[in-house]
Amino acid sequence: MKELIIDALKENLPQVLEFVDTELEGVDCPLKIQMQVDLAVEEIFINIASYAYDPDVGPATVRVETREDPHQVDITFIDHGVPYDPLAKADPDITLSAEERDIGGLGIFMVKKSMDDVIYEYKDGHNILTIIKGMP
Repeated sequence: MKELIIDALKENLPQVLEFVDTELEGVDCPLKIQMQVDLAVEEIFINIASYAYDPDVGPATVRVETREDPHQVDITFIDHGVPYDPLAKADPDITLSAEERDIGGLGIFMVKKSMDDVIYEYKDGHNILTIIKGMP
């Protein structure tokens, strides 16, 4: 398991993606899966940077763990900002036009659809969100 602790600032997204991509490349992750993971990482990190500590800044921990059996990657985001379970909100009705839909929720919906599993817990004053993606 590798871990990066970084200020939850939007401008730190490139460092977060570089950290995750380095770990994925180290286990020969297929490019298609890496791109799906990158989009999920971007959505989650930007949400933490935008809302967890607003208007202040706090740390975000990003953990990458690769597994052999089954062959998968688990990426965990930890912050001690405002408690928020992004999985509690109902999925947006994508049959409606953009004008008819409520604002928000589409990003986490895309994360849930592109990852094999998304798990949230609030523990010991920390938001803990884990995304899991299998690799062939």
